[in-house]
This record gives sequence, C-alpha cells and structure tokens, in this order.
Amino acid sequence: MPFQLQPILENDIVKLQPIIESDFEKLFNVANDPLIWEQHPNPDRYKLDAFTNYFNGAILSKGAFIIFDKITGVVIGSTRFYDYDETKSEILIGYTFLIRSHWGTTFNHLIKSLMLAHAFKYVEKVIFHIGASNIRSQKAITKLGAQKKPAELEVAYYGEPSKLNFVYEIQKENWLPIK
Repeated sequence: MPFQLQPILENDIVKLQPIIESDFEKLFNVANDPLIWEQHPNPDRYKLDAFTNYFNGAILSKGAFIIFDKITGVVIGSTRFYDYDETKSEILIGYTFLIRSHWGTTFNHLIKSLMLAHAFKYVEKVIFHIGASNIRSQKAITKLGAQKKPAELEVAYYGEPSKLNFVYEIQKENWLPIK
C-alpha cells in the first residue's frame, strides 16, 4: 500500500491539513519571529526570502502540512513527511516549527503523535534529522521516545547549505501512542 503523504490528521486539539499555495501569508505571519529559528540550522527563516524558499520546498515535497489549533482556529505552524523509502520501510518527519505561544505545551507531542500513528500504518521506522545546535528540538523529540543514533549527518535542507544534524529514530515496535 503506498504511503499517503498528505492526509488530514486531527484530534480534538490540533489539525494538520495539506499545505497549499494560498497558505503562504498565514504561515509567514507565524514564522516571521526570529526566536522561532534561533537554534535552527537556518536561523534566517523568519526573513521573507529564506521563508519563501522553505515554503516552496514544502509545496514541492507534497508531504507538508499547515497546523491549526482547533480550539482557537489559529495557525500555529507547519511540519512535513519527506524522503519516504519503501525498501527500507522508513520515512522522515521534520521541517517543523510552532508559534512560540505553543512551545512547552502538549501541541508538539500531539502533532508528532498524529504523524507517527499515520506513518506506522506504512513503515517500521521514522527518522528525524535535528540540527546539532537545536537543543529545544532534541529535547522535544526524546520526550516522544526517539533514540539518538550515533550517526551525525551533513544535511542540505531544500535550497539551503548543508548543516550538521543529529539523527533520531523511533521504531514502530517501540512506539507508545497516546492513549
């Protein structure tokens, strides 16, 4: 069964829907905060040119989502599935950012849990590339049960220079979904 990269994923709190061209302004209004990107390998994504590149990559990936807080109806960020490898039975989740008002809450956990539940219908392993200087994301991904692998990679995000990333992984057999 082929991996469905852009379903609508939702629960009572959060909704992920496929990103479309007309979402640019809504997402840029969220992303134009320099503090969101300060630990990211590309800390300039709050600037129009860098964000435009990020957004174009999201559209071309055909696996990206715009994220809504269902209680307030507010756009709170974006994330995506990418680099699906049927042979290895794995997919990557990443390119995630959230508005600062939703940091330190359950939102990231809920978003990633929806994505993991969907991914594990198709694959045995989910990989995350996290920037070496992005301590906030490294902590968040370990709270989900991801294990840091010994591998460190130079990753070239869409249209950007390579940066050092750590590799984290969640195996289907080890994942404990939210009850």
